[in-house]
Amino acid sequence: MNVIDTQIPGVKIIEPDVFGDARGYFMETWQHNRYSLGDFVQDNVSFSQKGTLRGLHIQNPAQGKLVQVLQGSVFDVAVDVRVDSPYFGKWVGVELSAENHRQLWVPEGFAHGFCVTSEAALFLYKCTDYYCPSTEVCVAWNDPEIGIDWPIENPLLSGKDKAGKFLNSISKDELPRCASY
Repeated sequence: MNVIDTQIPGVKIIEPDVFGDARGYFMETWQHNRYSLGDFVQDNVSFSQKGTLRGLHIQNPAQGKLVQVLQGSVFDVAVDVRVDSPYFGKWVGVELSAENHRQLWVPEGFAHGFCVTSEAALFLYKCTDYYCPSTEVCVAWNDPEIGIDWPIENPLLSGKDKAGKFLNSISKDELPRCASY
């Protein structure tokens, strides 16, 4: 397993060991003793067509997410929305695909989103807290102050994602805080 630090401390790209032969491949996608990322309590799967953009979602209390693509490819993004972080509003983006087998660790306190760059994508999330729709906030995918360089121009969005707010208009009480980086 190869763990790659990103320009924002805590956000990590993980490249699991993949063992392949003529039959296909085998890889370990998570092991409590090796990953040490938190205690996962919920797994989610989404299936989306090309051009779909999901996010940028955050809830408070915050969820950490270990994400990966099982089919297809996406451009995956984590945005630091921790009010007291020196990286507030900064983002990391990475291609995740069934071919590169990469995972992204999105720590607590980060908004998360992705857009599908293949014909379709099957996306897996391992979460450190339960989904809580009453505390979810959607940051606008196209917030100019964040400035994410998405690889699509006119994404397919849900109603919730169309109504996303610019980060500077969200009450600080709705955003997470952190004590360590």
